[in-house]
Amino acid sequence: MRVGILGAGVGRRLNNVQLPPKVLLSFGGKTLLERHVEILRGCGIQHIDLVIGFRAEEVKAEIARIGASDMVHTCFNPHFEEGAILSFATLKEAFTAGEPAVFMDGDVLYDHRMMARLLDTPQDNCFLMDRQTEEGEDPVRLCMRDDILVDFHKRPERRHDWWGEWVGFSRFSPDIAAKMIGEAERIVASGRRDAIYEDAMRNILIDEPPGRFGVEDITGLPWVEIDFPEDLERAHREIFPILAAPDRETPAGETARPREDSTAPPREARTATP
Repeated sequence: MRVGILGAGVGRRLNNVQLPPKVLLSFGGKTLLERHVEILRGCGIQHIDLVIGFRAEEVKAEIARIGASDMVHTCFNPHFEEGAILSFATLKEAFTAGEPAVFMDGDVLYDHRMMARLLDTPQDNCFLMDRQTEEGEDPVRLCMRDDILVDFHKRPERRHDWWGEWVGFSRFSPDIAAKMIGEAERIVASGRRDAIYEDAMRNILIDEPPGRFGVEDITGLPWVEIDFPEDLERAHREIFPILAAPDRETPAGETARPREDSTAPPREARTATP
């Protein structure tokens, strides 16, 4: 199993040039990167490919500080100030190695049980989904129709019954991982260097037979992707205090939100216009 993490971005939407690379944001004395390493190591992962760019030397120093140089292998994206699809394409070696691959956005603070659920799923190609969705244009939508994943994008086009929000973590079979990297390279070669990497993922999903991709429902487990200042504030105020430690289900004095019945339509389901 190869794990690819994107950690090269500048984080412009946080509106604070004094902040470090987002994988170095700290919660409870641990950086996001240290948390990723601890969680993945606890799940038996031995190899992480981390795409770096912005202030790359600081990220390398953190890898050494946490004693993860044998586990975390860096891939430098010299074009990190351009589209995220360039960072995704930098994972080519990992995603064409002939092994199952896990993809992660590096700027997510999350409960360790989410990763366990992704690694334990029987589905070869799977996206983590939260059905407690929020309105707006930023959430990446996993769109379901008749219990089949039919679209995946911030602005989906295919008809669907309801959608949940993508957490930013997925796992892919060796052939699908390689196809996604090939599609990312094709998009870049066409001149769309400012594209989002979800474009490549979506194109492969659409091309594959229905049912080739699935979702794993993590509704009720705490997480936040840190894109905007309000996300960073929420991460400190709401999410970090209720994260379960890897050696226990819930922190002392806290109760995680119950997982909803995954067979039932979500309360916050957003319907598409046919």
